[in-house]
Amino acid sequence: MEELIANAEATQEECCGFLLGVDNGIRIITHVVPATNIAPSDRHSRFQIDPLEYLHAEKWAIKNELTLLGIYHSHPGSPALPSETDRKNAQPYFSYVIVSAIKQRFSEIRSWQLNLEHQFEEEIVMLEVTTPVNTNNAIIKKT
Repeated sequence: MEELIANAEATQEECCGFLLGVDNGIRIITHVVPATNIAPSDRHSRFQIDPLEYLHAEKWAIKNELTLLGIYHSHPGSPALPSETDRKNAQPYFSYVIVSAIKQRFSEIRSWQLNLEHQFEEEIVMLEVTTPVNTNNAIIKKT
């Protein structure tokens, strides 16, 4: 969570990246991999990830016995609600985490997944702190 928030606060453009972890009915995000926003224009309100970065993320996940569970991106200056463009570009199965940053300050974080009608349904996002190694994992589950 801290990495997602820091990434969103660091830029006025939409940041983006991959969410990796395990899915045993509840998704546990163990790794966040930032990606480059290659949108050809209007990066303040659009993001696009290079297909080669998707491929590298998938290969890394397989090599590390993880699953590519979703994508995150930020909404600079607007709420963490998916846009129509987000919905049109979304794929089934993935969780879509949106981080809202107003004036480069964290506002909220929400997660969404497409249903069978190709509409977004919100997922619950929780933070799990594991000790003594002090590892933070984001947990995403259906509402």
